Amino acid sequence: MDFGKLYLDKPFSIIQSVGGEILGERLQEVGKVLHFFGRINVAVIELTETISVGDKIAIKGPGTDIEQDVESMEIEHVKVKQANAGQSIGMKVKGYVRENDTVYKTNDCS
Repeated sequence: MDFGKLYLDKPFSIIQSVGGEILGERLQEVGKVLHFFGRINVAVIELTETISVGDKIAIKGPGTDIEQDVESMEIEHVKVKQANAGQSIGMKVKGYVRENDTVYKTNDCS
């Protein structure tokens, strides 16, 4: 594998070395955080791609680095199992996120 050149294109890979073992993760951008309700840890996310309950996601930004499973999500206070591009969802998150943080769907490729 040639590490001399790095090209970033969607989706892209992050490669980390842990104890000499190379781990990779493919990230596909699926949306942006529009608002965060800190008291209840709920993010409002504007989707650019389809997302479903059970998907693994990462939320990344200048001060944010969260990975979690999509356990549930709501559109207009109604629970849904899947949401499509152009829709806004509410989702409980496992940490503090900020407006404009990017939401990615992750796929382990280790």
